[in-house]
Amino acid sequence: MNLKQLRAFREVMLTGSVSEAARRLFRTQPTISALITNLEEEIGFNLFERRGGRLHPVPEAQFFLEEAHAIIDRLESTERIAKGIRNLEHGAINIVAMPGPSVFLLPHLISKFLENRSEVKASLFTRRASQVVRLISVQQYDVGLGDVSYPGFSDSPLVNHEMKHLQCLCAIPKNDLLADRDVITAADLDGKPMATLYQEHPNVVQIEDAFKSMGARLNIRIRAQYFIPLLSFVERGLAYAIVDPLSADSYERYCVTGSSVVFRPFLPAVYLIASIMTPAHKPKSHLVEAFIPELRTELELIGNAYEM
Repeated sequence: MNLKQLRAFREVMLTGSVSEAARRLFRTQPTISALITNLEEEIGFNLFERRGGRLHPVPEAQFFLEEAHAIIDRLESTERIAKGIRNLEHGAINIVAMPGPSVFLLPHLISKFLENRSEVKASLFTRRASQVVRLISVQQYDVGLGDVSYPGFSDSPLVNHEMKHLQCLCAIPKNDLLADRDVITAADLDGKPMATLYQEHPNVVQIEDAFKSMGARLNIRIRAQYFIPLLSFVERGLAYAIVDPLSADSYERYCVTGSSVVFRPFLPAVYLIASIMTPAHKPKSHLVEAFIPELRTELELIGNAYEM
């Protein structure tokens, strides 16, 4: 028994005519008749009586039609789902990321990705960078995005990393005299109030080294756990900050009241190492394979937008 036989049987039952069934299935009448005969031989009883050159369904055919309907509908549904998967129209993608990109960048990118894919589901969870690595390593998420320059980071064989070295920027109050400069150096910030991450973060270590290399004094006035909150202090003229370009992009793109902060390249260079992560021992879905290049392109565009 095969799908062609069942479809031929169903069309004959619905139309009451071999010729009409043939027309609707784009087959010849002999082909439809042969499919019906072969089906009857396989199931071991007649579905029709042959009288006057026509097929007349026997009572058992009505019961069999219900089963044929169910089988055909299920197969057609499976075919539609398979086509949807092939065309990236069905499935799910689960993403975990560090706080900065989770606020604006990833929601924006995921929205674009889902725009013409109404049957695709997505989830986005925010975790610390170290937790992102762990959750990807246990295959709980499909894609991760996190800073891998945090203290204690070790390259796990359970995680595939695609590293992006993003040059950090100096965040300056819009009305500040330094806002007119194309590049800000550590010497320009000598003794000025700074807002930074926590002391052990590699970003802060690099900032300290940058100031030392130019004989400038680093005056840390405010500390926070993440980059985005630092920009609130810069807005109010309370401090300057050295932030990653992802946070800068998020601020500029979604600042509701108009940008009160400008961003300039900072020297000596300070870098954030961001990684696009995937589980090493879990095959990527077609959706993940399609999403990662879009994420990669977005990160590269943001990184290039602020280059000197």
